[in-house]
Amino acid sequence: MNKQEIINIIKSKASDKIQYFENLIAETRASNNDTKSSMGDKYETGREMLQQEINNLQRQLNEVLNQQAVLQKITSDPSEKVQNGALVKTNKGLFYIAVSMGEIVSENQKIMTVSAESPLVRVMYGKKAGESFTVNTIHQTIENIW
Repeated sequence: MNKQEIINIIKSKASDKIQYFENLIAETRASNNDTKSSMGDKYETGREMLQQEINNLQRQLNEVLNQQAVLQKITSDPSEKVQNGALVKTNKGLFYIAVSMGEIVSENQKIMTVSAESPLVRVMYGKKAGESFTVNTIHQTIENIW
């Protein structure tokens, strides 16, 4: 498995999300500015709702920016145990431990990207190939780690 390709896919996905949120925030701010010249208190509620939406989008953008910062620290070096940056194959699937970006496809393989803080990774953290673990009554065995 090419870990550098996986990292590049995840970084690209993060960049796309950042661009999406930045555009959405700019559009929402423009909408907010359009209502400022409207008449009276009737539109005050609408402006407040737009401001809350901007704040919500900003929180989501900050989360993706934090994920991007984590990705900058990840290397494609091989791993012998489950840790940040490890690609882990269990009998249930492939997991890349870095940030949670959902499912990606690399070399025709579906890989689930998961955060090191996720319950799954917390249980298998530090384990090596051949070891087993259970999460939510689902028993898994680590077959390989890259």
